[in-house]
Amino acid sequence: MSELNTSAQATPVQLNRAAEWQRATEEPEWVRRSLIGIALAFLSAFLILPLLVVLVGAFEQGLGVWYAAVTEPDARSAIRLTLLVVAIVVPINVVFGVTVAWAVAKFEFHGKPFLISLIDMPFAISPVVVGLIFVILFGSQGWLGNWLSAHDLQIIFAVPGIVVVIAFGTMPFIARELIPLMQEQGKQEEEASLTLGASGLKTFWYVTLPNVKWGLIYGIILCNARAMGEFGAVAIVSGRIRGETNTMPLHIEVLYNEYMFTAAFAVSSILTGLALVTIAIKSTVEWLEQRTGVTA
Repeated sequence: MSELNTSAQATPVQLNRAAEWQRATEEPEWVRRSLIGIALAFLSAFLILPLLVVLVGAFEQGLGVWYAAVTEPDARSAIRLTLLVVAIVVPINVVFGVTVAWAVAKFEFHGKPFLISLIDMPFAISPVVVGLIFVILFGSQGWLGNWLSAHDLQIIFAVPGIVVVIAFGTMPFIARELIPLMQEQGKQEEEASLTLGASGLKTFWYVTLPNVKWGLIYGIILCNARAMGEFGAVAIVSGRIRGETNTMPLHIEVLYNEYMFTAAFAVSSILTGLALVTIAIKSTVEWLEQRTGVTA
């Protein structure tokens, strides 16, 4: 009712100015349609079309051929190894990301900008270079090679090396999601909780963690997606041993290079399916976050 009264009391000059302002801040219809069309064309060319190519190539010879390709021993080993590495790397990065975000957002100390720069380092280094760095460190002729050999430990050309390079490559995702979120929320609620007698662990569990849960889940999803698809660094440190150190991306490359295109597309469809599930979870988390924010 008050809005109607306000509109009724507005002078024609004010109404004209409001209409001009609205026209000035809105894009013309043809501009909006053009932008939407360009976005849809880009998505069709670079996302939907490749997805269709993978699915058609995977199932063009029938479901039986697809099933045989994804259940043969080397493919099963690649799938198991990929899931194993993800199951190891994601919890490691959860602990690292939450710890670093807590330190950066809640405390002031010398070297904080340098620490933040270190967190971003995996974004600036090529995955192939990352693999070479760890070969130089842990290889048989590397800096720690003699010590590892003396203790019968093998990092390079084994599962630990794959875990190390993927953990390094996915290190920033969770921390980078949580740091700005914790900084925006400040320290008032934690300080109030501690003042009321709660321990540091209870404060983290009942105050800090609920406040950052959506950012944490989003970071986990991004970390998981990158860990499943990592190729360059893994190709360097794994040795590409079929049935032992080949992850799904490496196994797909091996099949493609051997002209086993249907098998390569079949395994690619598994990786694509996992990616689609990740996207669906990400979209659901974003929807729940928006809904929670609106409700609050």
